Amino acid sequence: MSASAVRFGQTELPERQVEVLRRATRLEWLTIAFLAVTVTLVFLVLGNSQAMKAAWIEDLLSFIPPIAFLIAVRVNRRRPTPRHPYGYHRSVGVGHLVAAVALSTMGTYLVVESGIGLLSGEHPTIGTVELFGVSIWLGWLMIAVMAMTAVPPVLLGRAKITLARELHNKVLYADADMNKADWMTAVGSIVGVTGIGLGIWWLDAAAALFIAAGILKDGLKNLRAAIVDLMDARATTFDDREPHPLAAQIDEHLAGLPWVARAGSRVRDEGHVFHIESFVVPVDGAAPSLDDLEAAREGCVELDWKVQDIVVIPVRELPDVVPHVGG
Repeated sequence: MSASAVRFGQTELPERQVEVLRRATRLEWLTIAFLAVTVTLVFLVLGNSQAMKAAWIEDLLSFIPPIAFLIAVRVNRRRPTPRHPYGYHRSVGVGHLVAAVALSTMGTYLVVESGIGLLSGEHPTIGTVELFGVSIWLGWLMIAVMAMTAVPPVLLGRAKITLARELHNKVLYADADMNKADWMTAVGSIVGVTGIGLGIWWLDAAAALFIAAGILKDGLKNLRAAIVDLMDARATTFDDREPHPLAAQIDEHLAGLPWVARAGSRVRDEGHVFHIESFVVPVDGAAPSLDDLEAAREGCVELDWKVQDIVVIPVRELPDVVPHVGG
C-alpha cells in the first residue's frame, strides 16, 4: 500500500475516493467553523423571539452530523480484529443513529414548547440596543444575522451531496440534507421577528413551530434510516430511495460464469462498504474448484471498491429470501 493510500478497514480506497474523502473532510471542518460563527452571532442577538431561539438550537444540533462524520471516518479505518471481524464500518451507522436521536428529541421538545407558546398567547417583545452610539431596534440585527447565515449552508449542502454519493456515506448525506434546508430556518426566523415588529405576536410562535417541525421531520427521517441499516436491511443507495444496484450487478456477473446456473446475494450495508454473501447453484450440480470460487470472488471485487468483504457459497438451492439471476 502506498504512503498516500487510505483504508476503510481492509478496503483500500481508489484514488478518486481518497480525493473525495479529503474534500468531504475539509467541507465538514469548514461547516464546523461556520457553525461556530453562526451560533455565536445568533446568541448575541437572540432576544425574546421564540423563532430565533429555535433557530439557535437548530444551529447547535447542526454540529452533530459533521462531528459524527469526522469521528466515524477515523474509527472505521481500523483493521478488522478477532473481536471485530467485520471491521469498524458500523461506526457510520452509529453516528447516523446518534445524530437522528438528537434531532428527534430536540425537535419534539421544540414542537411542544412552541405549541404551548402559541396556545398560551405569549406576546414577546424586542427592545433596542446601543450600537456605535446609535439606538437600534434589535430586530434589525436579528434579521441581518439570519439573512447573512442563510446562503452558505445551502452551498455547503449541495457540495456534500455529490461527495456523499461517491463515498456512500449516509451521515454525510444527512448533514447535506439538513444544510440544504437551513434557508427555511433563516426565512422562518425573519418572518417571526418581523411579526413581532408589526405587532402580530402569534407569527413568532408560528415560525418557531415551523422550524421545530422541520427539525423533527429531519430527525425522524434519519432515525428510521439509521435503524433500518443497523437491523441489516437490504442495502440501499446513499439516500435510501431504492435498493443499491450493486447487488444486481454481482448476481448478473456470477450468473454469467460458465459453471453457474443461478446466483443470488444478500447484501448488508456496513457503512461505506458492503458485506456480501453470494450463493451460486452450479450447473448440473457439479462441484466448483477452489480456483473457480476464487476467480468468481475476484471478479465481484473488481466491480466496485465497496465489494471487499464478500464470500461466494456453492449451494443446491438458493435461500428463499434472496433475489436471484439465472434459470
